[in-house]
Amino acid sequence: MSKPLPYSVKDIHYDNAKFRHRSPLKVFSQSLLTLNTKRNYASCSTWKFLIVILFFGLACLMLMSKSPNDSSANEKGKVTFVGGLRLGRLLRKPPRLPPRLSPDEGQLRGSSTYGSNSDPKWAARQQSVKDAFDYAWSGYRKYAMGYDELMPISQRGVDGLGGLGATVVDALDTAMIMGHNNIVSEAGSWVEAHLLERISQKGQVNLFETTIRVLGGLLSAYHLSGGEQGATNMTHNGPNPAVYLNVAKDLADRLLSAFNSSPTPIPYSDVILRDSTAHPAPGGMSSTAEVASVQLEFNYLSTVSGDPKYSTEAMKVLAHIKSLPKTEGLVPIYISPQSGEFVGENIRLGSRGDSYYEYLIKVWLQQGAKLNSDFTYLYDMYTEAMKGVRHLLVRKSIPNGLVFVGELPYGSKGEFSPKMDHLVCFLPGTLALGATKGLTKEKALAENLLSFEDLENLKLAEDLAKACFEMYEVTATGLAPEIAYFHTEEYSEDGLEGGNKSSMYAKDIIIKHADRHNLLRPETVESLFVLYRITKDTKYRDQGWQIFEAFEKYTKVKTGGYTSLDDVTEVPPLRRDKMETFFLGETLKYLYLLFGDDSVIPLDKFVFNTEAHPLPIRST
Repeated sequence: MSKPLPYSVKDIHYDNAKFRHRSPLKVFSQSLLTLNTKRNYASCSTWKFLIVILFFGLACLMLMSKSPNDSSANEKGKVTFVGGLRLGRLLRKPPRLPPRLSPDEGQLRGSSTYGSNSDPKWAARQQSVKDAFDYAWSGYRKYAMGYDELMPISQRGVDGLGGLGATVVDALDTAMIMGHNNIVSEAGSWVEAHLLERISQKGQVNLFETTIRVLGGLLSAYHLSGGEQGATNMTHNGPNPAVYLNVAKDLADRLLSAFNSSPTPIPYSDVILRDSTAHPAPGGMSSTAEVASVQLEFNYLSTVSGDPKYSTEAMKVLAHIKSLPKTEGLVPIYISPQSGEFVGENIRLGSRGDSYYEYLIKVWLQQGAKLNSDFTYLYDMYTEAMKGVRHLLVRKSIPNGLVFVGELPYGSKGEFSPKMDHLVCFLPGTLALGATKGLTKEKALAENLLSFEDLENLKLAEDLAKACFEMYEVTATGLAPEIAYFHTEEYSEDGLEGGNKSSMYAKDIIIKHADRHNLLRPETVESLFVLYRITKDTKYRDQGWQIFEAFEKYTKVKTGGYTSLDDVTEVPPLRRDKMETFFLGETLKYLYLLFGDDSVIPLDKFVFNTEAHPLPIRST
């Protein structure tokens, strides 16, 4: 970005270039004094004499000119006219000129309102996403209501997440945000009628998945429906907000057994809901991301319930991890509830590692950021970790230089792997959020809030978002695989391109046969949404629309709902028979917000949990 000039060129005509006014008399007298008369008027040159005449002529013209609203009134608050001259016009100060902007900043300001809902193109595209949500819900309601997930091709439901009707709760706040009042009524009524009973009767659930999807969905619905005087501008059908809160408390009380049963601050991974007991996963290990990604939900529950026990137990995890050794802020993906120590050396930002880093910055933001010094350690851990990412995990592909994040399967002293899960595509959005704290880049720059490191992270966010989008572009379907490898000088494989030979990055991205499926994941559109909100660059909207069109073309099922794909590199693609809950809870929500107005769920007022359920920031 070119450095902006401090003032306009015109500013040099003001006294000391500080915008101080010089009266016409002062201009005239100083001009006379600067003439080199050498005490002899007769020695003036002809051009100097002409300058004097010119000044007298201009003065006469000004005195003779009449105001179009001539008045002799001299009332209080009015300007006096003398000989038809408005004295205020002579005596007024010249306007202060705004600082000149660099070309980059000028484009930023010029695009600040582009594409809002007043733009019919984006309003229509947002409506298309709303229609897709309605289509997905109608398929679920018809064939799988009350089940966790829809199998749209088989036209039946399946319980793969504990049998708590996960799609109902995951989709509820999306329907609220979209203003789908009929769906809000249907989903809310189901929660009121069935969920408490389900919770009391069901067996094993995963602490992490149940917290982010069900507990997070209930708490977001509580706030958006007007609980604690939340989003009272949203009027929805459905039960009283207290219903959502009461169910959330009952569920959380049972989930607390994962913390209370463990001998260390690290909770067990699995909970038996009906008898409120917990046990470790097979093998005894918990995922680092899972134990460190329940804090947003438990913190908010403590805030609205008035009971600190939820937050206390959840925050012990992060305080404990703070004390453990790390590799430049990076941590292994497994941790033991028995010893409280990390297990193994595998470092990655994909599965089992991802949301640990996400929650460091988001929990800090949720708790009021700089207003609450008790949580500064979280920001410090996040900052150190992002330095470690840039130093140890970021590489460029060949031949075209896509920036990507790889893995260290054997720690920092082991071999680097150019493998990047689609899950890693949460990182561009998190980096951007961490840089500006939810403000637009324009505002953060204007208020001098961005450090050099923030600018580095924002640049990395945009570079990584490009790599994530190109994972879609290189395939025949325009949809990303679950995992991609990047061609580097140390690693290459032939014959594993994505199927789109026209992509300039076809040789940069390698897609292995086992990794070619697409699960309707949200991470890339999540980052596009955050980056659009922060940078106002409309390319992120365009990319989001392109991805949405590919979902519509290849994953929509004629009888209702959308399905995962088995191979994105072939057309027509083989289909898997599953509509994940996060397609309604995350993917369509982020696309809807991407095409909508920034005032809906503003990033400086809300944080999204890792299942896209918005929770209010404490100070707001």
